[in-house]
Amino acid sequence: MTAGKVEIPLKELITQRVRAEKLRTVRDLFETVRTRRPKLSEEDFIHTVNELKESGTLELEMPPPRVDSYSAYLGVHDENAWFYLVVLATLATFLAIYVLPSKYPVVIVRWIVGSVFVLFLPGYATIQALFPEGKELDNIERFALTIGLSLAITPLIGLILNYTPWGIRLDPIVAALSLFTLAVAMAGTFRRYRLALKRLREAR
Repeated sequence: MTAGKVEIPLKELITQRVRAEKLRTVRDLFETVRTRRPKLSEEDFIHTVNELKESGTLELEMPPPRVDSYSAYLGVHDENAWFYLVVLATLATFLAIYVLPSKYPVVIVRWIVGSVFVLFLPGYATIQALFPEGKELDNIERFALTIGLSLAITPLIGLILNYTPWGIRLDPIVAALSLFTLAVAMAGTFRRYRLALKRLREAR
């Protein structure tokens, strides 16, 4: 009497196929798994892949944008949403400082926007430039380093301004922090663009 063949659990089967074969897309993975599990539905497959992703067993990457220039890459909003948020936050700071009246309770908006501008944006843009792939740090580490770098960068810029003719005043500090934040953010987008080109070459 021959013992029946034991069916491998779907999660284990998907994990095995990912490790055993070089699969470029989720569709390729589905077709590979279905050769061993012909009755597998797309709904069950997607549900299982999502469970593996949420548990950290499986990592999925969005396909790199097919762009041939840096300017075209900047037009891919999904890839550069963080950059546009940095730009908008910088513009909001200018509006809060130079347009909104400094009377209570409107001045509270200036305090909030100014705090984000000083304590978050410089470090956030720097982290995006230093770690463009997004895999090197988890969200907690990114947030902690963002605050820490901002607390280091802002006084350093103030120290440099102290040795210039402009000195440590509101306008020079706002201008210097804005230029630094936007320049580093641009560097971050350029590094992501280079990584996208690299991933496209590897996918061919």
